[in-house]
Amino acid sequence: MSSENRSVRDRIRLLYEGRSKRATRFRYALLAFDAVSIAFFIATATLPLTPALIAADAVIAVLILVDFICRLWIAEAKLRHLRQIYVLVDLAVLASLIAAPFLGQQFAALRLLRALRLVHSYHLLKDLRRDVRFFRLHEDAITAAVNLLVFIFTMTALVLVLRGGDEPGLNTYVDALYFTVSSLTTTGYGDIAMTTNTGRLLAVAIMVVGVGLFLRLARAIFMPAKVRHKCPECGLLKHDPDAIHCKHCGLELNIETEGSD
Repeated sequence: MSSENRSVRDRIRLLYEGRSKRATRFRYALLAFDAVSIAFFIATATLPLTPALIAADAVIAVLILVDFICRLWIAEAKLRHLRQIYVLVDLAVLASLIAAPFLGQQFAALRLLRALRLVHSYHLLKDLRRDVRFFRLHEDAITAAVNLLVFIFTMTALVLVLRGGDEPGLNTYVDALYFTVSSLTTTGYGDIAMTTNTGRLLAVAIMVVGVGLFLRLARAIFMPAKVRHKCPECGLLKHDPDAIHCKHCGLELNIETEGSD
């Protein structure tokens, strides 16, 4: 590899993994793009695939592809990188964006799998902890809420793609979303019911995993808030915001605060 290519690769790696302000702004821009693209996919999930919508999908697909190529290029272990769930999700989303005009709206629901991108960036979490006080104080609740929403939209896409049109009353994105939420909350109105083994296994997965995620969110909201600060002695990660000593080993702590008004 030439020194020029290596230099370009190193600069791209620093954008994705570095600690500079420029790298942080770049990762925030990626987060904004992920959030906007997911919101766009959710908002257009029930709309027909018009030429304008197909053109917008194409622009998003190009941006996702560029991001995918950059991440693959800077990865040290490329095969291991390609096996990560979030990389496979991006490939599925790209396939859905390309194939949706030919296979129809039901297949286009796979675009919602991109919501999984919101929970994968370790470097971004470090940025948010450092830069956003609200995130530091409520990280557990925010993360739990994002995980629950991601699960809902992911399962909605899978329900529609795998069982849409094959189960009574399950024909549109709204039907799939309604079934997912009613199953997750164990409400079970009964107007949409799975009649096949595949559908019933999907419903079981929604109930088991969804209830766990919901309880985790409730626990994060109602439990006393903790801040992340690793104790240098015992490694305990979470402490009370006003803690002076580690509750586990008693070491004096130096938790950064912004003071009180």
